[in-house]
Amino acid sequence: MGTDLIEIERVRRALDRYERFRERCFTAAEQAYCDSRPNPAQSYAGRFAGKEAVGKALGFGVARAFAWKEIEIVGRPKPSVQLSGRVAEWAEHVGAGAIDLSMTHSRELAQAVAVVNHE
Repeated sequence: MGTDLIEIERVRRALDRYERFRERCFTAAEQAYCDSRPNPAQSYAGRFAGKEAVGKALGFGVARAFAWKEIEIVGRPKPSVQLSGRVAEWAEHVGAGAIDLSMTHSRELAQAVAVVNHE
C-alpha cells in the first residue's frame, strides 16, 4: 500500500515555472485530460499523487525521471494504472498483480492511495 498527499498550489507553481514539468512527468494522454479540466492544476496534482502512491506501493519510488511517465493514470470515474518500462519490469519482479488506486482532492490538497494486489 502507498499513499501521497500534495499541495495543489505547489503543482500549479511547477506548471507555471517549469516548462518541461508536464512533459517530464505526464504522458500525452494525461496532459490532454488534465488540460481539458476546469482546474488543470488540481487534476495534475491528483495524478502526481497517484504516481507517487503507486511507486511507494510497489517499493520502487519515482525519484528517477524515467519512472514518472512509466506510471500512467487512466480512466474515469474510477482511475486505473498502466505500467511500462522499468516500473513494469519491477512490478513483475515483485509479483505485483492489479493495482487499485483512489484519488481525491480538496481546494488545497490532492491525495492518492494505491494498493497492489499480489498474484
